[in-house]
Amino acid sequence: MDVIWLTIYVLVWPAVVAGILYVISRAFFAEWREARREGRDII
Repeated sequence: MDVIWLTIYVLVWPAVVAGILYVISRAFFAEWREARREGRDII
């Protein structure tokens, strides 16, 4: 039973990281597009 939980744990982490990276990059590019539209720097 421990091997199953370890396998699930190892396989879930890449999905969690990919989801977080997707959310962060989506928000970044939305802010970037809005800044370009308004003619200002993002930093």
